[in-house]
Amino acid sequence: MEESLNYTRIAEAIEYIQANFKRQPRLEEVASALHLSSAHFQRLFTAWAGTSPKKFLQFTSLEYAKWLLKEQQATLFDTTFETGLSSTSRLHDLFITLEGMTPAEYQNEGRQLTINYSFASSFFGTILIASTAKGICHLAFVTEEVIAVQELRAKFPQASFQAQTDHLQLQALQIFQHTQPDLNQIKLHLKGTEFQLKVWQSLLTIPMGELTTYGAIAQAINNPKASRAVGTAIGSNPVAFLIPCHRVIQSSGIFGNYMWGATRKTAIIGWEGAQVYGEKEFSKDHADGLI
Repeated sequence: MEESLNYTRIAEAIEYIQANFKRQPRLEEVASALHLSSAHFQRLFTAWAGTSPKKFLQFTSLEYAKWLLKEQQATLFDTTFETGLSSTSRLHDLFITLEGMTPAEYQNEGRQLTINYSFASSFFGTILIASTAKGICHLAFVTEEVIAVQELRAKFPQASFQAQTDHLQLQALQIFQHTQPDLNQIKLHLKGTEFQLKVWQSLLTIPMGELTTYGAIAQAINNPKASRAVGTAIGSNPVAFLIPCHRVIQSSGIFGNYMWGATRKTAIIGWEGAQVYGEKEFSKDHADGLI
């Protein structure tokens, strides 16, 4: 009975927020509409919706702002006003936090961006690597080069593209030639939400030859209950190998899925282990199991 009542309350809260988001209602207002205390409502909503009332309001506001900017070609000022935000700086912060880019960048879709791209060979297959003036923005293992370029263009629909190898790409590709490359010398230009960027940053701290779990990454970013969201963010990683999402496995020890193929993930993990621990030591430790 209580569970049914709580579900009804949260459904009413969602409807209230969606109907009144242009006024940017405060927590106390929504809680009062449900005849609950603010603290009780906060706990209840977070438990049922998987996010806080504030975050849900932000997501609702963001989606409306995106529609105004993209479909209506509204100005930043008009979008701010229509979304109920107090200033364009709040609109800017909303986009940076949840979308990983400024409102203008979202509206332009990379219109002022020039992207160089090229193909290269690696131990694990052909690679498409792309860069802006700021750093590497894309790296993927590919099978069909034409399709790979089409997918890259779809990520930055208004950008200018040129088939060209530059020094940023050459520097990044050294990771396939050295056991312990200096990642600090490799520049990245990433587009993602604040949460995605935190996850990707955490992946960069996993040493070569070592593995971790989705739960451990969630702990590392101080969000221990977000293992599933961590998995989604890892699955959105735009830069293969450089951002080592292949080093994250299930807590059961199963390697799990990989955007560029489970077999490739297994091969990369095995190769990195051999590079770090050495073929002789690896052979000695596992000889009994191979005879």
